[in-house]
Amino acid sequence: MNIAFIGLGTMGFPMAGHLSNAGFNVTVYNRTESKADQWLQQYSGKKAMTPAAAAKGAEVILLCAGRDSDVETLMTGHDGILDGIRQSGQIGHIIIDHTTTSSVLAERMSVTAQQMGCHFVDAPVSGGQQGAINGQLSIMVGCDEQLLDKVITTTAPYTRAIARLGTAGFGQKTKMVNQICIAGLLQGLAEAIHFAQHNNLNIEKVIQVISQGAAGSWQMNNRYQTMLDNDYDHGFAIDWMRKDLGICLDQAKRSGVALPVTELVDQFYAELQLMGEGRSDTSVLLKRLQQQK
Repeated sequence: MNIAFIGLGTMGFPMAGHLSNAGFNVTVYNRTESKADQWLQQYSGKKAMTPAAAAKGAEVILLCAGRDSDVETLMTGHDGILDGIRQSGQIGHIIIDHTTTSSVLAERMSVTAQQMGCHFVDAPVSGGQQGAINGQLSIMVGCDEQLLDKVITTTAPYTRAIARLGTAGFGQKTKMVNQICIAGLLQGLAEAIHFAQHNNLNIEKVIQVISQGAAGSWQMNNRYQTMLDNDYDHGFAIDWMRKDLGICLDQAKRSGVALPVTELVDQFYAELQLMGEGRSDTSVLLKRLQQQK
């Protein structure tokens, strides 16, 4: 299968690599051309100079960008994906977007794609950089049911779990649920560690015991030690988490839902950005507590 992969960032770089290693014919595009050259030094494939050129000969086009505006530009801008599909003269292309965006954008891009005779699938991922490197991502899919088998087949090289949650936009809404959970869990973990530190507890022993019970979580198992080590140079940066939480809060307003904890944690992340921690991992919430008087 000929595949285009557009966006070779922290997540996209290894994801595209898994597709190449699985035997797909992969053409990559990245806004910074040197990143595509770096990818080609490690994997087999080709590079394109525009999204249109990448999409033109591809049966499936995958996206892993940053924000709503990035996706819209890559899709509908000059020399964008839809230009490439138009130039190919073929119909039936599938565009799989792994970017975390608003559900409103996913719904709009789905309509636009249908008007072109192709299909847009919102398929945000969870698992972070390490999940992308290890090929162990969870994918939340919004698409018509008949497209799911093709999505599963294409993304299998980097997928641990995948599920269709509904039509266009439902994948993004599910990713919002994911980010709401993570925000609350990390703040709870940060407060728990901070409390333990101020009560003369052996934190390693505490975690060893409570992680086996109802308090246990992925965040506890994978982040408590790095938090204790003041190591926040990994994982998912709070600059991106704030973008995601903004999407969650906007959708909550549209649906008339209150998210008081999410709003509070978003404020804490804003404080950390002002402290110069914008590129730090989301677990840096502990540092904010430690630096309070």
